[in-house]
Amino acid sequence: MKRVVITGVGALSPLGHDWPTVRTRLREERNVVRYMENWDGYEGLNTRLGVTVAPFDLPAHYNRKVTRSMGRVAIMACLASEKALADAGLTGDPLVTSGRLGISYGSSVGSPPAVGDFGNMINRKTTEGINANTYIKMMSHTAAVNIGVFLGATGRIIPTSSACTAGSQGLGYAFEAIQSGRQVAMLAGGAEELDAADAAVFDTLFATSTVNTTPHLSPRPFDAERDGLVLGEGACTFVLEELEHAQARGARILGEILAFGTNSDGTHVTQPNAQTMARAMDMALQDAGLPPEAIGYINAHGTATEHGDVAETNATHRVFGTRTPISSLKSYMGHTLGACGALEAWMTLEMMRDGWFAPTINLHAVDPRCGELDYVRAGGRELQTELVMSNNFAFGGINTSLILRRWPQ
Repeated sequence: MKRVVITGVGALSPLGHDWPTVRTRLREERNVVRYMENWDGYEGLNTRLGVTVAPFDLPAHYNRKVTRSMGRVAIMACLASEKALADAGLTGDPLVTSGRLGISYGSSVGSPPAVGDFGNMINRKTTEGINANTYIKMMSHTAAVNIGVFLGATGRIIPTSSACTAGSQGLGYAFEAIQSGRQVAMLAGGAEELDAADAAVFDTLFATSTVNTTPHLSPRPFDAERDGLVLGEGACTFVLEELEHAQARGARILGEILAFGTNSDGTHVTQPNAQTMARAMDMALQDAGLPPEAIGYINAHGTATEHGDVAETNATHRVFGTRTPISSLKSYMGHTLGACGALEAWMTLEMMRDGWFAPTINLHAVDPRCGELDYVRAGGRELQTELVMSNNFAFGGINTSLILRRWPQ
């Protein structure tokens, strides 16, 4: 089996678009949640809290002709992928269009405004507002195919539209495609654009935070007083390569994906199952040939929902006991849905490289129903480790676990 290394990352995140900026925000231990004034017009919507991506400029070549098939989610995905290729030293490289580089990428849905255009057609019995590109913007694999067309990539395309695990499955399936020798390199990750429609999905399940007048206090994963999740947006693309290929071209190696575990609960669409969550973590450990004590830090999915936090932490306790430090980056930037698996894996990789892991902010008193774990709290944790795990869990009972290894610097 081939070894798979990370040679580039491009990101658009609520905390910033490069690691020094993100690290500064994490060190400040402040979130970027805000009141979404433009949601005030939606009758029945309880939450007003959201997290937008930090401001970014589009290069001039993102003209109308190029972006006509793209909603915001696809634009962010393409820009993150361009940034990742540049970071890997592959801009304009023949590898991109050779068929040896593929794309494994996802989002929860396509661009919500395009979905709304078809909704208007159904409700108003008119095709007004629909054009040849409306479906391309709406379709669940819009990010993956737009990246492919934008870059001229001719390798395999693996759409991973699996809600909260879209980004982590994007990485995992790309890892498997290279590991098995079917591709030499992959662009992998996920993206999501923030919309009131996303908030309404979780609002109807009473899963959103509604402390609308105190955005700085939410979300608060694992805390006894948490009241739900906060939605965000972003995009993150990894360049993954077969190790020998990366070394042959003299690439800078950021880290290695060592293992990937994924499964499904098979029990309930929205109620998580601690037993199968634990099994996904076990699968990753078995794939890597590692005992639980080899993992130095766990990046939790940590959504700040009642059932999610309780199930996840008890599943983690089953596998790791109380020994392994754990925290949730969603406490800073909310739940970025299809982007979270990739954004959080990137930040976890960088924290490992730095030797400092961010705490879960707003965590004052752990819910006694949560598993007994080593929760990283105020001040973070100075820690040298070679191995970390990043976990994500999605609607439909989809579970993912990635193990990353630090590359010698």
